[in-house]
Amino acid sequence: MGKYLFKANYTQEGSGGLVSEGGVRRREALTQTVEGMGGSMEAFYYAFGGTDAYMIVDLPDDATATAIALTIARAGVLTIETTVLITPETVDEAVGKEVPYRVPSS
Repeated sequence: MGKYLFKANYTQEGSGGLVSEGGVRRREALTQTVEGMGGSMEAFYYAFGGTDAYMIVDLPDDATATAIALTIARAGVLTIETTVLITPETVDEAVGKEVPYRVPSS
């Protein structure tokens, strides 16, 4: 399972749906979407500022995360940005790898 951060912003139409359904019902609907794809919702928050909602989810793979993001974006009520989250253990594994890289012009 991978961990993903979805950052979402409501369109005008999406804001209308949020107002009519309420925040809890929208969280429940998105949780059902994630669970229906074999994942789980770790956290869901609305926020002030440049992003309207944040979701941290566990999903089986990148293709599943992409499918969810594309489906939500295609509906036209949210714009969505997806970030793959990396554990500290993965960072430790990465820094232990030798990478054959040459700096440009060297």
